[in-house]
Amino acid sequence: MKRLTLQRASTGIDGLDDILDGGFPSDRIYLVEGSPGVGKTTLAMQFLMEGARQGEVALYITLSETEAELRSAAASHGWSLEGISFFELDADSGVEGGLNREEREPYTIFHPAEVELSEVIKTMLRHVDQVSPTRVVVDSLSDIRMLAQDALNYRRQVIALKQYFSGRACTVILLDDLTGKSADGQLQSLAHGVVSLEQLAPMYGTDRRRVRVCKLRGSGFRGGYHDFTVGVGGLRVFPRLVAAEHHQPFRSEPTSSGIDAIDTLVGGGLDRGTSTLILGPTGAGKSALAAQYVSAAAERGEPGALFTFDENLGTLLYRSQALGLNLDTHVKSGRVRLQQVDPAELTPGEFVHRVRSAVEEHGARIVVIDSLNGYLQAMPAEDFLVIQLHELLTYLNQRGVVTILIATQHGLLGNGMTTPVDASYVADAVILLRYFEAGGSVRNAVAVMKKRSGCHERTIREFSLGPKGFEVGAPMEAFHGVLTGVPTYTGAAEPLMRSDDADAQR
Repeated sequence: MKRLTLQRASTGIDGLDDILDGGFPSDRIYLVEGSPGVGKTTLAMQFLMEGARQGEVALYITLSETEAELRSAAASHGWSLEGISFFELDADSGVEGGLNREEREPYTIFHPAEVELSEVIKTMLRHVDQVSPTRVVVDSLSDIRMLAQDALNYRRQVIALKQYFSGRACTVILLDDLTGKSADGQLQSLAHGVVSLEQLAPMYGTDRRRVRVCKLRGSGFRGGYHDFTVGVGGLRVFPRLVAAEHHQPFRSEPTSSGIDAIDTLVGGGLDRGTSTLILGPTGAGKSALAAQYVSAAAERGEPGALFTFDENLGTLLYRSQALGLNLDTHVKSGRVRLQQVDPAELTPGEFVHRVRSAVEEHGARIVVIDSLNGYLQAMPAEDFLVIQLHELLTYLNQRGVVTILIATQHGLLGNGMTTPVDASYVADAVILLRYFEAGGSVRNAVAVMKKRSGCHERTIREFSLGPKGFEVGAPMEAFHGVLTGVPTYTGAAEPLMRSDDADAQR
């Protein structure tokens, strides 16, 4: 049996079209609901502008705001609204014949609300007949609900609207600000599709907005919540990532850090299509090691992207230069993209979108997220972090990207160190950095705890950071308990790296 292809009306919002599998099925009535200020009017304008751009006749019916107010709001986005017709109707006075309340005859048998609502609907539909639009927005149903005064009359009027538009080649969006909770279920049952916009206020940071398609009859759509923002230029919707939709063939091969000892430690290099977690206390060299991988990839001509939640970009570039890395040069050439992320201002969905853009548009072959501690602050709960992180890593793995995650442990020495979230199980490899005390000084050690994609060296090596970058010593076979922070020396003299090398990092 041949599957019918639905003709769709694009919303003019790429992310929302993606969620709707191409847009709203044409010639149907849809409900867009949400609290005041969430972005309903902006979405409606973008929907009509897209129709006008395609040569369709677009009509905006406003029952509350004036046309001047709507055009002013559009101007704030840089829109002219050219090609869109407006019908402004004051539900209190704009009725058939243009008579004011004082000039109308007194009501007799019918309830005043019934007569007023009937006149409003007649005037509105008469204008629709004159314009013959293919896209219509009715803003908003709250005015019709107030005039109806009871649920039965309100439902009758909405059914009448639906029947009127059902015989026309017209896609209609009804806006509802949810002022009448009792009528919501009835209204949703009448609409062909329902899109719900929500606005959340966290304890700190900017408001978070999310959209959910509650239903879409006869058509597939991506369910669940999707983050969106409202800014200059309108709504930007960030569809929830489904990794299974983005598989791409790639050749699995190890990638070098540019340091032979590190490559030996991780079993030849980090494999493409895998994720690595660099774990350790603050200041242990996690970001420096990640920058080393990005710089080495750029030297080979492979684009990279580094997202930092915790560190200023200027500080990161300065420290990289002090380690002898040419990260600044690669950033200026465009081969490496550095993005500073403010978790209080950026939604998790938008962050995932930025990562996808770096991979799909910039061609990044290595992605660094520094750090998971900052990433955690962008999420409402730890459970959501792990689920979304797992989906993001699966996506990157299926694109053949080398992903490096950085997590800062609480504490400096000893066995009491903890991590803010247990993300080690979602990573394919774990590199552990530690401080340890020896010879009256604090030194650094590195070890690989796991690597799913192959074998790795199971030794612990000392390393130092200096003008020559990462310098890694031989396996520390003469020590016991290095990872505890207070090791016991059991070997001969001169077990560590030279003191001048160790001093270079301080």
